[in-house]
Amino acid sequence: MKDYKDEVEAADDFVRRINDLKQETAKVIVGQEDVVNSVLTSIFSNGHCLLVGVPGLAKTLLVNTISDALGLSFSRIQFTPDLMPSDIVGSEILDDQRNFKFVKGPVFANIVLADEINRTPPKTQSALLEAMQERIVTAAGQRYPLDAPFFVLATQNPIEQEGTYSLPEAQLDRFMFNIWVDYPSFDEEVRIVKATTGGETETIKNIMSAEEIVFFQQLVRKVPVPDGVIDYAVRLANSTRPGHKLAPSITNDFVNWGAGPRASQYLVVGAKCNALMNGRYSPDKEDVQAVAANVLRHRIVRNYKAEAEGLSTDKIIEQLMTAANT
Repeated sequence: MKDYKDEVEAADDFVRRINDLKQETAKVIVGQEDVVNSVLTSIFSNGHCLLVGVPGLAKTLLVNTISDALGLSFSRIQFTPDLMPSDIVGSEILDDQRNFKFVKGPVFANIVLADEINRTPPKTQSALLEAMQERIVTAAGQRYPLDAPFFVLATQNPIEQEGTYSLPEAQLDRFMFNIWVDYPSFDEEVRIVKATTGGETETIKNIMSAEEIVFFQQLVRKVPVPDGVIDYAVRLANSTRPGHKLAPSITNDFVNWGAGPRASQYLVVGAKCNALMNGRYSPDKEDVQAVAANVLRHRIVRNYKAEAEGLSTDKIIEQLMTAANT
């Protein structure tokens, strides 16, 4: 761990390390710069994220690549309808001396990939709730702390609904970001085909240690935020709630439920990290706007009128950001 003379020097080095991480990731992941940036923002904000996209867009490969570049322990859980909570957190077994012994499950890793998280029933999904919020697992009355840093990066397929279960709102709210992974451009897809149909494979270098990640997470928390930026973030979150005095007509007309206070917290923390990653020592409203869609996308529940008129959640968020400026 490098010693810094002050927090400004640490912030400057953070920018360099982030750029190194992006360069390493780009060796394997073609394009998807916004997705990579959002995942890194979530990690250094000490938050979890949900990656939503159709099959074949390298969601799992992205998580694997970032894990390699960060030098963290990695665990993949393939969520299936028959998965049990003990398959995630672990279970007690009898050892050779007939004593109960707790065997840790795959959740005991720095990065946990919850692959196709919506393919398992809510009972099993809820096994992650305590781990995601408290960074602790409780089993047979005993509490087992998880090693820091700890992230859950989940993937979800939005088009295949057969054999899937909707994520409970409490589960969705644990995710800092809901990141939409879109198709690559034509040129990017050409590069993907060239890179993946040959015999060469790229080696990912380790850019950062677990200790350094925790240090930079703490550095993000120390970033000063002007009162006006906090007011804007809270006003934006409040504007998603139907019937609230700050709710514009688009919310009252097209939204059933809005974002809770955790959204305000994530908007501010995400803005801090976004500013720091871009070489600025304090965030402004544009940094809040940069993370707003990822923070609010899964916290706004549209009503039947919005669905009938084809009004997307992202379009609602876009109009709310404009309204919050006034």
